[in-house]
Amino acid sequence: MTKKREYRDDYREKTLYIPGPTEVREDVIDAMCEPMFGHRMDRMTDLYTTIVEDTKTFLETDNDVIILTASGTEFWEASTLNLVDEHMLVATCGSFSERHANVAERLGKSVDRLEYEWGQAVKPEDIREALETSDKGYDIVACVMNESSTGVRNPIEEIGDVVAEYPDTYFVVDAVSALGGDHVDIDEHDIDVIFASTQKAFAMPPGLAVCVVSEDAYERELERDTASWYGGFQRCLDYYDRKGQTHSTPAIPVMLAYRKQMKYLLEEGMTARDGRHREMAEYTQNWAHEHFDMFPEAGYESQTVSCIENTQGIDVADTIETISEEYDMVFSNGYGSQLGERTFRIGHMGEHDLESIRALTDIIEDVADL
Repeated sequence: MTKKREYRDDYREKTLYIPGPTEVREDVIDAMCEPMFGHRMDRMTDLYTTIVEDTKTFLETDNDVIILTASGTEFWEASTLNLVDEHMLVATCGSFSERHANVAERLGKSVDRLEYEWGQAVKPEDIREALETSDKGYDIVACVMNESSTGVRNPIEEIGDVVAEYPDTYFVVDAVSALGGDHVDIDEHDIDVIFASTQKAFAMPPGLAVCVVSEDAYERELERDTASWYGGFQRCLDYYDRKGQTHSTPAIPVMLAYRKQMKYLLEEGMTARDGRHREMAEYTQNWAHEHFDMFPEAGYESQTVSCIENTQGIDVADTIETISEEYDMVFSNGYGSQLGERTFRIGHMGEHDLESIRALTDIIEDVADL
């Protein structure tokens, strides 16, 4: 049984290179310390409409945006409850895409998995074949954009183009660890639902989930007798249209931080932010090929999380612990027992830049004697 471990006030500050949470600007953290106000006051309307409309601008979408107090996990459940009568197709290529399928099964849905070996990417032609050959009439196709357990970036743009050919099937994308650091044209590729957690590429404290919803997905929910209560598209979006607020009490301090951070995101712009993340990813991948190897299928490497295959046989756990204790930098081992020592992961997202990533890789070289 887990026992209480008292929270102390003497923890050393660590620089985070994990797949999330990531580094947060000091003034963004400070923004959470404003005096409290009510979630039904005009001030809340000013705050919430600001962050919703700024998010639309930043993501370059005309679709509706929902921001809730939750992790991105909320929209695994909500999109399933809102859109699926019975059958759905989930492409699985790692731990988080598999978990998406498991969530849907726990909600009583019939789930067909399009399964890939960990490290392989989902292929649009396989999605097409599954849709063409099945007689089930899938309500949705679900796919992860950035499988952070394996470092795979799936081609959701091309997959979206395929799913768009099937007007009764909706496309749902888990972009938890990518959105905000890897640009995707949501509207152009007919993505009906795409969601993220703000503690990753948005470089925010944990606590908010962002979901972009197409008009078709909203209308689909209206046709159904049941839907998610907390994450229902109609409930969230209709309340926003009427009141400019959330339907339930939100984490106001985190939304204040998001308002502050969104100003930085808009100032940088999606194009520049995407380019900065691509530069970090390319550097890390080149470094990995020089000293180790990349775990993902070639050509499908993540832009926000590099999963590096431990071809040198270094003691991953010991290297992580040494760098944490001696240099106050933290990166991540492989995900779970399957990849724990076989790989390690470097998160290059949010406020990191090429200089900060190079600082970590230099230290890994020294500690691991590469």
